[in-house]
Amino acid sequence: MTEPVICLGECLVDRLFEVGETPGAASSQGTDYPGGAPANVAAAIAKLGTPTRLVSALGEDDLGDWLIEVLQEQGVACQIQRVADMPTRTVLVQRDETGDRQFIGFSAPDPAAFADAYLTPDWIDTVDFSGVKYKVMGTLGLAYPTTASAMERARDKAQQAGAKIVIDLNWRPVFWPEVELAPPKIREFLQIADLLKLSKEEAQWLLDTDSAAEICQQFPQCEAVLLTDGGNGSTCATKQHSVSLPAFDVSSKDTTGAGDAFLAGILHQLCQRGWNVWQDPAEIKAVLRYASAVGALTTLKPGAIAAQPTPQEVDAFLHQQAAASS
Repeated sequence: MTEPVICLGECLVDRLFEVGETPGAASSQGTDYPGGAPANVAAAIAKLGTPTRLVSALGEDDLGDWLIEVLQEQGVACQIQRVADMPTRTVLVQRDETGDRQFIGFSAPDPAAFADAYLTPDWIDTVDFSGVKYKVMGTLGLAYPTTASAMERARDKAQQAGAKIVIDLNWRPVFWPEVELAPPKIREFLQIADLLKLSKEEAQWLLDTDSAAEICQQFPQCEAVLLTDGGNGSTCATKQHSVSLPAFDVSSKDTTGAGDAFLAGILHQLCQRGWNVWQDPAEIKAVLRYASAVGALTTLKPGAIAAQPTPQEVDAFLHQQAAASS
């Protein structure tokens, strides 16, 4: 069976510390959760009921074994390159009182010294893209030459197969050994996107605007731009329409993975409704509302993958919200 969605990129461990804890302190151990934006998106889509495959690279270590086990339990088909001489990446994450998180470093000092920096084009050649509708990538892999080449190979193969290219900007400066190289590389990469998702802060940083409509005009090949703004909501802009929706008011405990869950909700809806949703403002609003619910529910528990909702939970939440507003 061919999965309609392939997510490509980092799968890693998020080591979350309690509010006020500082990594390195004697009492600070942190708690490990599966993470990595492409892995988060893949797990959330699969949990919603859309078959999904993750293409990634992990170390030949216990953490790599654990991540594959977790993803398979979520229903994700895994096509994982195991890298013998590099460990699986562990990211250190601090949280504030509102649940917002900050990525502050890794379990080793060199950002390039982890397996996900070495996904090879040869591994991409083993991936069957026939029948794939959506190919999802971030931009963190562009920081590493080997993985960047693999991403280019995947882009070419996906486009040849007729898949739509979905890019989540996902700016994390800590991943880049040379941060100054990031903006031009990322801007060039975004030129291939059929659907682009980014946060308001990312848009202002890279494109000097927080207008989804302006961003859509900057990228002529892009059918739709999704701009997220945390608790303030989200906007979807196409060449013809711009639709904004406020965020659902929930008591967030951990915002890790909320944007990934939002994108997963979008892709799940696209697989159900079809790519032509972008032509109809009412359809866009319905897709945004569903994705916003998936994102909101993910913030109610710690961990990105562990907190992702089932389709029944999303439907129940949307029903409650509709009843409360009627």
